Amino acid sequence: MKRGLLNKIVAVMCFVMFGTMAYAGNDKPIVKGQLPKAAQQIIDKNFADKKIAMMTMEAGVIDKSYDVVFADGDKIEFDRKGRWTSVSCRKQPVPNVFIPAKIASYLKDMYPGVSIRKIEKDDKDYDVELSNGLDITFNKKFQVIEIDR
Repeated sequence: MKRGLLNKIVAVMCFVMFGTMAYAGNDKPIVKGQLPKAAQQIIDKNFADKKIAMMTMEAGVIDKSYDVVFADGDKIEFDRKGRWTSVSCRKQPVPNVFIPAKIASYLKDMYPGVSIRKIEKDDKDYDVELSNGLDITFNKKFQVIEIDR
């Protein structure tokens, strides 16, 4: 009886593991109307003047994500609900609307004249890449927890 249960658990784990691997890198081209409404609103409000070069949806076993690449090389990524997770800009700074006030204040004090070229956020922290080459990680309380070159 225990052996049968163990075999079932191993089978389920293998299915999940191989199913996840099969979906990895499964980017599918989409049109703007297929983005979540929240993502569409962010693009319309903050990137209305930019031409969209490509949009993709990556569907995994458990989650979805969306990438929007603009003709100038800028990029924004969204989670399944249309919340931004990453914004990167090649030629100009990341728009201020994406930068929490405490991070902006810290950077203004510590690195005057330096701009943010990329910001990423997840459930644990914010990671910013600066125009001077530094990468700074902030926790959810906006305290610096790592600085890399």
